[in-house]
Amino acid sequence: MAETARDDDARREAAVEAALGRLDLDAKARLLAGRDMWSLPALPGIGLASLVMSDGPIGVRGVRWTADDASVALPSPTALAAAWDPELARRAGRLLAQEARRKGVHVLLAPTVNLHRSPLGGRHFEAYSEDPFLTGAVATGYVRGVQEGGVGTTVKHFVGNDAETDRFTVDNRIAPRPLRELYLAPFEAIVRNAHPWGIMTAYNQVNGTTMTEHRYLVNEVLRGEWGFDGFNVSDWMAARSTTGDIEGGLDVAMPGPRTVYGESLAAAVRAGEVAESAVDAAVRNVLRLAARVGALDGAPPVVAAPPAGIDGDALARELARRGFVLVRNENDALPLRPGATVALSGAAARDARVLGGGSAQVFPDHVVSPLDGLAAVLPEGSLTYCVGADPSDELAPAGQGFTLRAVCRDAAGNVLGEGTLPSGQVQWIGDDLPAGVTHEALASVEVTGTFTPRESGAHAFGTRGLGAYRLTVAGRTLFDGVQHMGPETDPFEAFFGSPVERGQVELTAGETVEVSLRHTLAKEFAARLPAVMFSFVHLGPRRDPAELIAEAVAAARAADAAVVVVATTERVESEGFDRTDLALPGRQDELVRAVAAVNPNTVVVVNAGSPVELPWREDVAAVLLSWFPGQEGGAALADVLTGAEEPGGRLPTTWPAVLADAPVTRVTPADGELSYDEGVFIGYRAWDRSGAVPAYPFGHGLGYTTWSYDSLECGPERATVRITNTGARTGREVVQLYLAPEPTESFGVQSTTAERPARWLAAFASVEAAAGESVDVELALPRRAFEIWDEEKDGWVFVPGTYRVVAAHSLTDERLAVTLEL
Repeated sequence: MAETARDDDARREAAVEAALGRLDLDAKARLLAGRDMWSLPALPGIGLASLVMSDGPIGVRGVRWTADDASVALPSPTALAAAWDPELARRAGRLLAQEARRKGVHVLLAPTVNLHRSPLGGRHFEAYSEDPFLTGAVATGYVRGVQEGGVGTTVKHFVGNDAETDRFTVDNRIAPRPLRELYLAPFEAIVRNAHPWGIMTAYNQVNGTTMTEHRYLVNEVLRGEWGFDGFNVSDWMAARSTTGDIEGGLDVAMPGPRTVYGESLAAAVRAGEVAESAVDAAVRNVLRLAARVGALDGAPPVVAAPPAGIDGDALARELARRGFVLVRNENDALPLRPGATVALSGAAARDARVLGGGSAQVFPDHVVSPLDGLAAVLPEGSLTYCVGADPSDELAPAGQGFTLRAVCRDAAGNVLGEGTLPSGQVQWIGDDLPAGVTHEALASVEVTGTFTPRESGAHAFGTRGLGAYRLTVAGRTLFDGVQHMGPETDPFEAFFGSPVERGQVELTAGETVEVSLRHTLAKEFAARLPAVMFSFVHLGPRRDPAELIAEAVAAARAADAAVVVVATTERVESEGFDRTDLALPGRQDELVRAVAAVNPNTVVVVNAGSPVELPWREDVAAVLLSWFPGQEGGAALADVLTGAEEPGGRLPTTWPAVLADAPVTRVTPADGELSYDEGVFIGYRAWDRSGAVPAYPFGHGLGYTTWSYDSLECGPERATVRITNTGARTGREVVQLYLAPEPTESFGVQSTTAERPARWLAAFASVEAAAGESVDVELALPRRAFEIWDEEKDGWVFVPGTYRVVAAHSLTDERLAVTLEL
């Protein structure tokens, strides 16, 4: 098998060199610039097909942002990391490869392995953890799975894109030691252990150099030290310098066709500003990718036959429940008692938020909400539902109850094409247009269809975006005018900023009405990319918040148990901005307190992709973190609440009680710079140093059984932990191994001031055992766990000494410890 793989590698390399030799300078330069938003140009003369890329990481959208080709939506990366199971991540990757192949996609733009440096990071739901070791291990499984399906990955965002504020321009000042030990560490682990076929470089600068031009980190570290042989693609619109980017190791500038490569690159070579050998090196990397995915004639693909098919719904459900983290469960409030009456409340219980905003969005063909999931398994008549509190009182893209399509017309009113819409949001970028439609010919878009309300009352309708609109509902014209951009408004933000209410219409529940929003495009509002972006927005009848809470309280008082679902919104967690606080939006905290006051068996489900403050956490019986749980989230929730399945998750990130306690919070640059002054102390490393106590520590999570830790044996390379399931049912435990250096006068390195964290995660394993069963858990101790980056020596240094090795259920729940002398 190994000999066959080496032979295939040699054949691929030979095909790459032969193809490269047949290309002239212009063709080579053109290949490095995107053909359009998502693909590279085909070169039939050398047998090269167009390489197609698509956003992930929880699904595969494909080249069109449309519901016409639905995508499986898996739980958020924070949920996947919460399972602490690289093999589970590998299975997720295989499913995504299956989805990519179905959609004609060669490269998945995922995974995101930036770290949770500050809890205010707005895109944390799309990354894994605050810990580099856990991040690297889970992402290694993910990359292996995707590439075992014959689809490439682009591990991103290399490196330092740990927050969203000013991400295009910020200069992150990171000292060599934290850069190596924290931020580069997951990338290094993935490159060495999973051999990804791609890397995506970030928008930001690191220590004064834009990442797309960072020849030291890309050419010397990534390619040189680590041996990365894949292709390096820019984040979209990140490439800004023809000579700087090609000399900095950037292979592909996206999107196209207008980039700093292509004609500009060929001209730079002819002018003597760029060596053609640099272009050849980049083209070689692209051709190698094509060979690996089967897009280059004469090159055997790495995966000739895809793995066996995977049931997407079943795996999405399993991933969700395995990632749910039960952080509190007083008096065994969960699982719910058989036959118990349940009062369910919270707007997100009915309209679940199953994925995060921004480029991570996909359109599943169905979503199982908590209400759907519980209604399917609880006895008829035992479940009641009240809204209780809505996290947002802002108009949002038309969704539930709407059946919409987009009709595209030219200036003369002729129909160019049309397509269905999953919601009232139109977001067509580049060639992401309905069939037969071009940006040149397109003059207007009409979002038209029907709306069947769930509730009677005054429904509000409006618009979001710039330009001219005519809005009609049930035969009434609510608006016919132009939405202008203010003098200080960012053009991009204007398309996705605050919606504008245009009028209200009294509607009756269950009675269908016709709706229409015609948008006339205007050149003055054109975005940097060819794009059509606007929204038809809606909000149901506004009711007195106190009345809504009172209804939920009355239902909870009459039930055996109360389940409250609280959530963040796209205004809180999404791409492009960071958070300003960790509070739940709206009056959700008030709802929880009121329900808990009348029902001692109150269970709160937290539908958020990253930490939020839970000021009532000690006043409720149970708290279950569901993250953004994907399309099967409601079914998985019903499994866990009823006890059909165990919540399998452990926290991949520390949850603060209040933001003020968090040791690292700064995400806003000063004078264009963001200094990582905390050094190697982020996450639990920083919490240990500060002495503050979080709401829930790293690694924490409860199940439905109990475990005894019976023995721990440890050597310099391996540890064995024996554990026993002492409960009454089969369960899963995540055995965590931490290293804690004993104080010494010297760490054995030149610098005696190299302060180390009090402890750090060195190994972990997820195991299952039946009631009463004992299992031996084998844990490999990597040499890197005992090393630090010595800034004076500019290299890794093994640190001998005495270490306390701890086998634990969580960071703060130590079960066994031994001393190891090195």
